[in-house]
Amino acid sequence: MASSIVQQPTKMQQLIKSDRRMSFSASDDSTMMKQIQSTHSPDGREVDVKPILHVIEDVLHRANPSIESVISATHEPADAFVEKTAAAGFDDMLEALTYIINKISCELACKCSGGADAHSTTMAIFNNLSNYSWDAKVVISLAAFAVYYGDFWLIAQLSTTNPLAKSVSLLKQLPDIIEHAGSLKSRFETINNLVKAILNVTKRIVEFKELPPQYISHETPPMTTAMAHIPTAAYWTIRSMVACSSQITSLLGMSYEHITSTTEAWELSSLAHKLTNIQDHLNSQLAICHQHIDEKRHAETFLGLSRLFEMAHVDNMRILKALIYQKDDILPLLDGTTRTRVSIEVLKRKTVVLLISDLDIFDDEVNILAQFHQETKTRSGLHYEIVWIPVVDLPLSKENKQRFEQLQAMMPWYMVAHPSLLEPAVIRYMKEVWHFSKKLILVVLDPQGKVVCNNALHMVMIWGNSAYPFNTAKEESLWKAETWKIELLVDDIDSAILNWIPQGIYICLYGGEDIEWIRKFTAAAKDVAKTAGITMEMVYVGKSKSKERIKKITSTITAEKLGHCWPDPIFIWYFWTRLESMWYSKTQHGKTPENDRILQEVLTLLSFDGSDQGWAIICKGSTEMARANGDTILTSFKEFDLWAEEARQKGFVPALNEKLHLLHTPQHCNRLILPGISGGIPEKVVCAECGRPMEKYFMYRCCTD
Repeated sequence: MASSIVQQPTKMQQLIKSDRRMSFSASDDSTMMKQIQSTHSPDGREVDVKPILHVIEDVLHRANPSIESVISATHEPADAFVEKTAAAGFDDMLEALTYIINKISCELACKCSGGADAHSTTMAIFNNLSNYSWDAKVVISLAAFAVYYGDFWLIAQLSTTNPLAKSVSLLKQLPDIIEHAGSLKSRFETINNLVKAILNVTKRIVEFKELPPQYISHETPPMTTAMAHIPTAAYWTIRSMVACSSQITSLLGMSYEHITSTTEAWELSSLAHKLTNIQDHLNSQLAICHQHIDEKRHAETFLGLSRLFEMAHVDNMRILKALIYQKDDILPLLDGTTRTRVSIEVLKRKTVVLLISDLDIFDDEVNILAQFHQETKTRSGLHYEIVWIPVVDLPLSKENKQRFEQLQAMMPWYMVAHPSLLEPAVIRYMKEVWHFSKKLILVVLDPQGKVVCNNALHMVMIWGNSAYPFNTAKEESLWKAETWKIELLVDDIDSAILNWIPQGIYICLYGGEDIEWIRKFTAAAKDVAKTAGITMEMVYVGKSKSKERIKKITSTITAEKLGHCWPDPIFIWYFWTRLESMWYSKTQHGKTPENDRILQEVLTLLSFDGSDQGWAIICKGSTEMARANGDTILTSFKEFDLWAEEARQKGFVPALNEKLHLLHTPQHCNRLILPGISGGIPEKVVCAECGRPMEKYFMYRCCTD
């Protein structure tokens, strides 16, 4: 008896070596695939393989070949997984497949025991499964393997505790396995690795079958390419099951010498490597298919969203749910005041302002908008809600997550609780239809969900809540009521200025970042005011893009008592942001410097800000205004004795304008730095000095000060 046990492995070793030479050296993949394809004759029967695969996975997981668990008789606690599957209507389907599963299981047990080569056994399995789809072939084969594999490990695991299992294990000579546990550990790890590879490839094959046909058909190029590789993947997956079964069979009654052999382990490792490569390729193809599906699905969602905005609605719920309610999250919003999750119903039949931005939104922008939002709590007639729509790349990095949470903490309004609640098609709509790029926009929806303004940010920055309900008609009516005067320029940024106007005090607003020019100019202005016998208040309004440098300059102005400075840098930021908003708003309404006085003056100030020198505006009341760049205004003040008489006769500001006109020369160079605002930059911008078209350049600026 012992002699026959020793000789049997030697014969099997020869068969394995012979089979390996055929499989890895001389096989012709093309010929082999033709053989496999010739066995494929599906008759249209459908098998729901997913629940079967769940049970298979449970079997393979519990049969995990751990020598330590067999020796120590430690097993995982049973759960109701299989029972739940059966209760869900699984029994009927499995009953229909019982015969074929048992038949394949016998193929694996008998042919592997009888020494048949792996390729012949694999082809026999394909012949038995000719009427099934590719995914069903692999899953049914894996179910048959799981029966054989699970039976082996069930006896091994129970042999130390169950008398029946112990007797069966004696007949199978399983005690030898336990006796040589140390030597067999690496062998079982190799088997386990191959089983995992088999399961992974099987899952990928099943995933292709589950792709939604309404978005990707078998005639679609990504799917056609993928399906061409499925027969190969199916062959090597089933072939690997045959190899594993042969290994399990060969372990029964083996001699110690054969147990320690590495030949079979090499074959299993080679198959595991091959399946891993197949899995990687299928993963790649699956990713391409999913990308195709996502594009189709997003295109469908995008089209549906576009049509939805063209329809009339009784309220805004359908629109808002299409924008931010796609993930079946019943509480998609975060209330910025209470910090609790709320339903989208809180926005029903209200004017909704969608604040759309990425994470690079300026804190100053949030703070200014928060001031306007606060008025909705104290001022009657303001029936609108702000909702932050964060457009963020997913998954969030650690830094982006921190910034996202920081912004959430700053915002007192409603906000989408997490960026993942936004569909990619919705973000595409915001970018393509509402022209969101980098700079934040405020899209206004009326109580019925109709878009009444693609970007109300600029009217909000100019007029605040006076622009409510933030539609185009309101913006046009507000502009009709405006003229170029200092009240429009400073608004309520500085209440002192508004108090000086009715008192007849001359007001000088000046800017720039050349502290030496500021010293010379403020000294000259004070001398002129004293000589002319007028009261002049000087207010420094800084520069738009030099925050830290402006802080140092305002400190110097205050310390040297050169004039007034706004105490908070946000006032300076707001001053220049309002000017940029005026330019944008006027441009969007088709105005040009040639036909619009306000736009002409705004462009002049923006040109001053774009230069390296200072500038100033001198005004009295709401009607008299004079402005010039730094050198020109400083020269006019130094030469005040030349036009002092005209100042006494005609008034200070009219006389100053005449002097500035005399000093003006045709030689000049103006730079206009326009903000990168969604909606486009105009093709033509004329010079504020001479009216000629300006040359256009691109400027990329990073100001970290």
